[in-house]
Amino acid sequence: MAAPVLRCFSRGRWFGTPRPSGVLLLGPREAHSGAQGLLAMQKARGLFKEFFPERGTKIELPELFDRGTGNFPQTIYCGFDPTADSLHVGHLLALLSLFHFQRAGHNVIALVGGATARLGDPSGRTKEREALEPERVRSNARALRQGLEAMVANHQQLFANGRTWGSFTVLDNAAWYQKQHLVDFLTAVGGHFRMGTLLSRQSVQTRLKSSEGMSLAEFLYQVLQAYDFYYLFKHYGCRVQLGGSDQLGNIVSGYEFIHKLTGEDVFGITVPLITSTTGAKLGKSAGNAVWLNREKTSPFELYQFFVRQQDDLVERYLKLFTFLPLPEIDHIMQLHVKEPEKRGPQKRLAAEVTKLVHGQEGLDSAKRCTQALYHSSIDALEVMSDQELRELFKEASFSELVLDPGTSVLDTCRKANAIPDGPRGHRMITEGGVSINHRQVTNPECVLVVGQHILKNGLSLLKIGKRNFYIIKWLQL
Repeated sequence: MAAPVLRCFSRGRWFGTPRPSGVLLLGPREAHSGAQGLLAMQKARGLFKEFFPERGTKIELPELFDRGTGNFPQTIYCGFDPTADSLHVGHLLALLSLFHFQRAGHNVIALVGGATARLGDPSGRTKEREALEPERVRSNARALRQGLEAMVANHQQLFANGRTWGSFTVLDNAAWYQKQHLVDFLTAVGGHFRMGTLLSRQSVQTRLKSSEGMSLAEFLYQVLQAYDFYYLFKHYGCRVQLGGSDQLGNIVSGYEFIHKLTGEDVFGITVPLITSTTGAKLGKSAGNAVWLNREKTSPFELYQFFVRQQDDLVERYLKLFTFLPLPEIDHIMQLHVKEPEKRGPQKRLAAEVTKLVHGQEGLDSAKRCTQALYHSSIDALEVMSDQELRELFKEASFSELVLDPGTSVLDTCRKANAIPDGPRGHRMITEGGVSINHRQVTNPECVLVVGQHILKNGLSLLKIGKRNFYIIKWLQL
């Protein structure tokens, strides 16, 4: 069989080691020469960056997704290592890619790396990851599975389009590595990898040239990822691996391994990496992670992250992070030109992402919090739960107090330890430094009134000065 042929339609160059033969680099405006349907649609959204191999295979990648051939449906997978107990915004593009394949009728697999996370992927890193204890990895893996399954359920319930979708399966590679013995594994697998090829990977070269170097565990990561691809190919018929653009070397290792063992062709697709305004990759290692787990980043915070996106990014993000048709996105942007102050595209982007990640209840919660914080809405405060108030006012002190008859504003402030004792605390109220439920109170002896100072949900939001919040939950109302 002829070797895969390199076709590059970008003026950029492949830094470090030579670009692997057969990689198609998709520029922002060039069409994939052979892609039809699904691949072309996602390329138009900017969701796919590179395909490997693009030419020289028995069957080419676009044909795999053609309903008119006997190859339909296909199985596609993407891996997620549980180095933390939550996915983050940086993982969303890979997840959206899986969902797009599922919506087109293909079967997709999200692979939690319960085994590979213990080695640590060196791709895109300047130093070795801190080693995690086995139980920590297992706990993280359980949390990732739960988060993935919740998003799959939200997608199924809230984004259905009336078509028949493929399946979405969540697996953990610890399931097959736990059964492997080291010597048996190296004997069966190790002989199919060449040291020169493994050493040539850009991620390896970068680390070997660094002062810290590279551990054997990290070096073998690409071997395990390649075996994952082989295992899924053998047991699930998976022929396509998705990954971030920093994963191309690992994907190529999987292609070469499977081709040597079986003579069959498999494929890789990369998605672009999303970076912050400073150019740093969005991820927990960069210290700028926006998490998808509510315990780490609330629905309100996730919603606001996207509401705050700049005008020059929002159209691209609507294409990448939502399922909205391109004509609808064009219409949204046309309205934005006429009324930019309304931030319509940002609000729609934030709503679509929050609904996918946290469901309709999460989106409703984010909107309530937005109204309560930025629009001083009493109605929003009255229907907020304890959890929402704590999420919204993370630095706030939380108190549970008994409402005695005749409880005054001064009594409340002192019981909540919100003001100092003595004349100074009294003056803070009289001088207008205290508000309850967004309403300024200046009479220290004013008796609390249910429905005004105490909301229908039994809560009071006390603010001292500009930024000090206290949440009070009243007992025995």
